[in-house]
Amino acid sequence: MDQAVASQIDEQKVPRAFVIDDDEGISKFIATALATLEIETETFTTADTAVAALLHRSPSLIFLDIALKKSDAVDVIRSLGDVRYGGIVQLMSGSDLSLLDDVRRIGERHGLRMCPPVTKPIRAETIRKIIQAANLNHQPASKISLDDALSKGWLELWYQPKIDLRAMVLAGAEGLIRCRHPTHGVLAPGGWLPGASASSLATLTKHVVTTALRDWDDFAVAGARLHAAVNTSVGALASLNLASLIRDNRPKSDAWPGLILEVTEGDAVKDVPLMHEIATQLKIYGITLAIDDFGEGYSSFSRLREMPFAELKLDMSFVKNCAKDNKNAAICKAVVDLAHNFGALAVAEGIDNASDLQAIHRMGCDIGQGYFFARPMPKAEFVSMLQQRANRKMAS
Repeated sequence: MDQAVASQIDEQKVPRAFVIDDDEGISKFIATALATLEIETETFTTADTAVAALLHRSPSLIFLDIALKKSDAVDVIRSLGDVRYGGIVQLMSGSDLSLLDDVRRIGERHGLRMCPPVTKPIRAETIRKIIQAANLNHQPASKISLDDALSKGWLELWYQPKIDLRAMVLAGAEGLIRCRHPTHGVLAPGGWLPGASASSLATLTKHVVTTALRDWDDFAVAGARLHAAVNTSVGALASLNLASLIRDNRPKSDAWPGLILEVTEGDAVKDVPLMHEIATQLKIYGITLAIDDFGEGYSSFSRLREMPFAELKLDMSFVKNCAKDNKNAAICKAVVDLAHNFGALAVAEGIDNASDLQAIHRMGCDIGQGYFFARPMPKAEFVSMLQQRANRKMAS
């Protein structure tokens, strides 16, 4: 992206959206809904005019229809990838969800940030939720870096419950990093983590691990001896002396079940011998490995069998709509069976509705997490939930 476009992004004060749809009625409806949310909007009926506008303006969000006049969404996605568009793309169409999901995957392969697709007719409430999820009304006017967040103490670990799908009880929690900016509020990692240096990511891993270890004592006091999980990278694991970190900071209680470190599939298979060595040493200290976003990295079975992992986490793009999409269901069932064949637990993330929960449960999946159960929440809120749960048990 050239300097002129980059400066446009930095100087942008009001969130801007593009709507690319050859149905002018739909474009007008979306633009009107966005205006009520204080989002500045431009509408386009062709791919060429929208791509040309990107040379001068960089929207935070693009609503993109599948079929356009003399073009389609794939052409637009290629152009967005060429200019390294850094905003969010929201696909929409009257087509079936499987086609929308195929186009979404193409966008991700071009390095774009793709939202879950929505089908037409699109409603004002759906648009509001899209804006809320994208956090457009709270984007900082200037870039926030991971180094800033670390040095100024803005980072927090939020927790999302993990549910035992057989007993339907709380089984653990995943710690997810958030930045609480003094001006812009709570920011998800997508706004400040990309571009961070390897040393900063290692420092982040150290912060996340020590925080999770410290928080376990508070969970135990609240009546829950949870198996917590946090995200990291192979690079960070290799550069830190995690064994020493665990020895110095682990809870003293004999009831501590250990900690789970989640590494994405694509990252884990980059250096399998190194990953095996790290995972084996950490297992001595009660630290186990989970392969996150499984299904997106296309690992070979020969690589997987060399890594001692305790969980396989199904990529949420397969979990979503698995109750209706036969392809997603087949992939989910295959991953569940694969996890069990390796002696590991199968974990489904992104469970957002009862239908997908029932489907994934029938497949024999062990653990689930997602908005259907609970959203990620600040530690204080999570501890309060644990205390209420303990009080109900005592009352019964």
